[in-house]
Amino acid sequence: MRNLIIFLWKHQFFVIFIILEVLAFSMLINTYSYQRTLSFNAANDVTGDILDANNNISSYFFLKAENNKLLEENARLRDKLKSSYLNPDTAKVRRDSVYIYIPATVIRNTVNRYNNFMVLNVGKNKGIKKEMGVISDQGIAGIVVGVSDNYSIAMSLLNENAKISARIKKNNQLVNVIWNSDNYDLGKVVDIPAHFNLNEGDTIVTSGNSFIFPAGLVVGTIMAYHKSENEGLSTASLKYGTPFGQLHYVYILKNLMKKEQLQLIKEAAQ
Repeated sequence: MRNLIIFLWKHQFFVIFIILEVLAFSMLINTYSYQRTLSFNAANDVTGDILDANNNISSYFFLKAENNKLLEENARLRDKLKSSYLNPDTAKVRRDSVYIYIPATVIRNTVNRYNNFMVLNVGKNKGIKKEMGVISDQGIAGIVVGVSDNYSIAMSLLNENAKISARIKKNNQLVNVIWNSDNYDLGKVVDIPAHFNLNEGDTIVTSGNSFIFPAGLVVGTIMAYHKSENEGLSTASLKYGTPFGQLHYVYILKNLMKKEQLQLIKEAAQ
């Protein structure tokens, strides 16, 4: 043991050098492993971000495709609604479909003008014509006024020229609905007989008299009733059923019996 101590003392600088080399090598290994770990984790982060972005993009397009499928399915279901059929007098008469629901996407929509319009992504190629009704899942939205091969433009209910024939749902009284030009959520019910009282929350629906919309579709609900002071026609504030500020998916209504209906009216007027 004494000889070992003497040897180490005589070669102390060499021993210290060896010890320092071992420490340096150990530190190098640890540093390299840490750098490799950092590099690996960074690569994982980048790859994860790319995959996440790719997944989000894929999900977006998949969701869009799914939305289109849902719109088409909803249109088929709406075609089977009772309001889409003629009501025969007897069971021997075949029930003929009156309205077809055509799904569409709103690609442009204005709400802050006096005369607002919607541009839809379907046109003549899908059988769209002027004077077809446009509805959302929550109520009526407008009327088609212009058509090209692949697009159509609809006059929104938020238009000074829009006047909708409607009924008070609880008593079937005929009224008309116009826009008040101040708020895209609110319309105005006019031509209400003075002896009819309306309450907040009462529903206003389409009358079915125009051949553009079937009867019974929601126009909106009453916000406030303004009774006439001189026993004339009263008015009421209406909250539209359709959320025009968020409108994206709609249906265009095709009345298959409209030509026949208009022809009968024309003959009766002669």
